[in-house]
Amino acid sequence: MSENRQFNYSYSAPQQAEINKIRAKYAPTTREEDKMERLRRLDKSASRPGTVLSLIIGIIGTLILGIGMCCVLLWDGLAIPGVVIGLVGIAGVLSAHPVYRKVTEAQRAKLAPEILKLTDELRK
Repeated sequence: MSENRQFNYSYSAPQQAEINKIRAKYAPTTREEDKMERLRRLDKSASRPGTVLSLIIGIIGTLILGIGMCCVLLWDGLAIPGVVIGLVGIAGVLSAHPVYRKVTEAQRAKLAPEILKLTDELRK
């Protein structure tokens, strides 16, 4: 009697990564993981309002600049108002970054105590 015993093994790194990702969804989270996730979320939320506001200001300024350019290039007799409108648009575009910095600094100052508390807890 001849028994033919074989063992087949195949390893797939992408498959293992997917298995680990699915397993992480169902595994209970520890307190440290929750704190780290909260820290990441707070860090991202510090710059989000400044980014949104500066994008809105920059886009509106660009559109106003485009209207000024149309006035100068396409319509006769609207060169002077077009230049003024274009300068307003340029001022809007140039003010986008300082607005981003001010809003982000204010948001960071507001979130600083909580972030510092979480980082101290995670270091221990």
